Amino acid sequence: MSAIPHLVGMIHLKPLPGSPGFGGSIDSVLKTALEEASLLIEAGFPALIVENFHDVPFFADDVPAEIVASMTRIIDALIRETEVPVGVNVLRNDALSALGIAAATGARFIRVNILAGIMYTDQGPIVGRAPEVMRKRAELGSDVEVWADVLVKHATPPPGMDARQATEDTLERGRADALIVSGSGTGYAPDLERLKMVRDVAGPDVRIAIGSGAEPANFEDLLFYADTLIVGSYTKVDGVASNELDPARVAATVDAAKSIGLI
Repeated sequence: MSAIPHLVGMIHLKPLPGSPGFGGSIDSVLKTALEEASLLIEAGFPALIVENFHDVPFFADDVPAEIVASMTRIIDALIRETEVPVGVNVLRNDALSALGIAAATGARFIRVNILAGIMYTDQGPIVGRAPEVMRKRAELGSDVEVWADVLVKHATPPPGMDARQATEDTLERGRADALIVSGSGTGYAPDLERLKMVRDVAGPDVRIAIGSGAEPANFEDLLFYADTLIVGSYTKVDGVASNELDPARVAATVDAAKSIGLI
């Protein structure tokens, strides 16, 4: 199995069944996801990640069955229709469902916002469930990669927790395969000092992905410490995550990635 590429495009799913914003047609959600995937892939994105971005307000974890079923259907269709690696993120932090979806569909990796430790969020305190996730992966005989955030966005760490300790815990005790570093919220770039700390602690051989705020203007700065970019907000109209994809921004992202040898 080939390595997952270092540029990952984002599919922000429209509201799914059961969510307050659901428009009444899962077929429409699927159609939009396929259209966005096609646009990204034709532009040159070599990998995608899918998340239920518009299902606000989010459950802390253990999302309802209709969300899991809907995401499984959509991700299965994306994988059948495309030839690029696909990842899964079930918001806010349902890592076990993400792992199950990936195992069932052939998705290559999952994003886990909080794998180890605790973070205080707008969903309340969320506690990482690394023991269940890693044991379930072994039980399934799966090779799905677990990419885990370090001090995830839209959250506050407990007193005394810093990037150094969070990195060590996520890697050594949570057993993450890769780390994700983001800014304070959606579309915000990470602090370079924090990013440097994560790289210093993780060492040169651990994959570090940027999970928010990456755009052509800062690619080189971010890639001084990271090696993978997940690009979502920048590719949308006006750079706003909730907007539609902007073909010009999508193309600019790919061109910039190619110019620095990322793809």
